[in-house]
Amino acid sequence: MSHSPLKLRAGAAALAQIRRDGFVPEAFSVMAGASGGPKWLVLSQLDRVLAPWILKDRVAPLFLLGSSIGAWRFACLAQSDPLAAIDRFEEAYIGQRYETRPSAREVTARSREILDVMLGDSGVREILGSPVVRLNVMTARSRRATASDARPVLLAGLAMSALANAANRKWLGWFYVRSLFSDPRDEPPFAGMSGLPLERAALTADNLDKAILATGSIPLVLEGVREIEGAAPGTYRDGGIIDYHFDEELSGGRGLVFYPHFYGHIVPGWFDKGLKNRRGRASLDRTVLIHPSPEFVAGLPNSRIPDRKDFETMSNDDRIRCWQRVVAECERLAETFAEWSERGQLEAVVEPL
Repeated sequence: MSHSPLKLRAGAAALAQIRRDGFVPEAFSVMAGASGGPKWLVLSQLDRVLAPWILKDRVAPLFLLGSSIGAWRFACLAQSDPLAAIDRFEEAYIGQRYETRPSAREVTARSREILDVMLGDSGVREILGSPVVRLNVMTARSRRATASDARPVLLAGLAMSALANAANRKWLGWFYVRSLFSDPRDEPPFAGMSGLPLERAALTADNLDKAILATGSIPLVLEGVREIEGAAPGTYRDGGIIDYHFDEELSGGRGLVFYPHFYGHIVPGWFDKGLKNRRGRASLDRTVLIHPSPEFVAGLPNSRIPDRKDFETMSNDDRIRCWQRVVAECERLAETFAEWSERGQLEAVVEPL
């Protein structure tokens, strides 16, 4: 395990259950997907293996909870052919081109195009009609100055948000409302999320595309999404503002949480990225975290996971080549999990968090 490109780590309660009952797909009731923009590319190959593994012969619902790019990934997994959806999404996402520093309107328009490609002609219908997958999309409904797309006003709102969050994470509630769009067929185990208030709306054919666009709407980078059908009036933005990595107990005591992640740690919210004392711990008791090892990441192009700064520091051609190399390198992650599964080694390789 010391040289493995992939880490499989479990919280105390999850580890005890795995030791007792084995590492089996039906043990998991929830999959979590974090915010992170281009970071998702290190998981695209792994998702291609995890989807058929966790969905094969499944009878009980699997609740997918994603914020920002995590929700976009899971919108692929919830379709009838997840692998084809991932292929479409990956090609369109990597292929983004901007000739000059783009405006929020331009990035929003391009994001809508990528979403249309990913969903295809029947994606919305397939997601809402999936026999076992229940998609849940976390967004942040903006309040006060953060509801404006006028740059000076929004900048002031973000500055006030950051200061409030640094003082007390709960004070984010002055500026944003945690807003969850849920498949209405089943109550999700995480409906009682704590810390900050949670409002809910049903995910429908009329609002699914807007909810997914909203959860990826990074302030200043994309425009907020306004007036989503079936939800409270307002401007909806990136779900990672509040739930960057989901520092919450998500299982509701109903099974375990499977969490394919970029990192081996949890950052609660977007404004917590620079706060070293904000790292999630207690929320992982019933969670199994699977992520690239630090040694593997060090061997990637530029010795790191892709991020949004690549749009600013690389030419279009260089960035596209770099990201394609990252995806190719990350086939090793998928191959490692597939090998563990085929050899019946998943239980043996799990380490404690």
